[in-house]
Amino acid sequence: MGKKYRVGLIGVGSIAHIAHLPILAARSDVEMVGAFAEHIESVQKVQRNYAIQNAVHNMDELLELELDCAFVLSPKTVHAEQVVHLLNSGVDVFCEKPMGMTLKEAYNMADTAARTGRKLMIAFNRRYAPVYRKAKEVYGTLSPDVLIAQKNRPASEYRATLENAIHMVDILRYFCGECVKVEACSKFADPLYETLTTAQLQFENGSVAMLVADRASGQWVETLEMHGHNRSVFVNCPDTITVTDGEQSHTTSMTPLAYGWAKVIDKMGFSQEVDHFFHCLTQNKQPLTSGSDAYKTQELMHRILITAGLPGLD
Repeated sequence: MGKKYRVGLIGVGSIAHIAHLPILAARSDVEMVGAFAEHIESVQKVQRNYAIQNAVHNMDELLELELDCAFVLSPKTVHAEQVVHLLNSGVDVFCEKPMGMTLKEAYNMADTAARTGRKLMIAFNRRYAPVYRKAKEVYGTLSPDVLIAQKNRPASEYRATLENAIHMVDILRYFCGECVKVEACSKFADPLYETLTTAQLQFENGSVAMLVADRASGQWVETLEMHGHNRSVFVNCPDTITVTDGEQSHTTSMTPLAYGWAKVIDKMGFSQEVDHFFHCLTQNKQPLTSGSDAYKTQELMHRILITAGLPGLD
């Protein structure tokens, strides 16, 4: 039997319940040795269901449990402080997106990981989702000429574009590399609760992308349309991908591939990103969405926000 990782958790809110608690509980190579949250009662409520060995009150008590790694699933406002403390304590870290509230916080997180030699992975789960992985395979080492990314939801929230559309900003970097030019605009009554952000991005390799992030739509929508090299790809996340060339069009649906038992944690890439994190720990490799790479997504998001007339991540 292989190594069992001693895992600590910070935060047991919605993303923990939707994805990480069931994923970690199902892994044979994981012991959830402890968890803490703002209210210890929250941990105690889930402790038995997910075999969490200890409900603790704070970071110091968590570190006393001799962790191999930690999952930081807390609000983004406290990511930086918690991640830096863990890295400096010799613990590898999986952290939910976005990295933090400022570029300085994000840089400090990535720099601490580099300085300590610990692994830091940021949870940009879309890069691991089957529909986006299949789209990446279509183009291989090439990049599409033009991309149209949409991330729409019915209601706004605090720093809505940062919170939600950052997934699409990261996916655009995944397909196109680094961005050299940004044009953007937004609509808002309160700039911290924007209704709409759009951007046109030009990349070093010549690709051009359009981003649409609306927070007053009729439903949740996440799509990516790509054209180039005599191929077109349309991703309707997380369910289908349609690939078209000069001769045929073919649509793949994720649910039949899973024999009808497709789960959101698999279709959205949550399970695969956790697999990748532990693979990187075992093989001593840097994660695809490492702290240093995720900082570049954070920096591009900053440029989009300020160009659109919204508060940046200064």
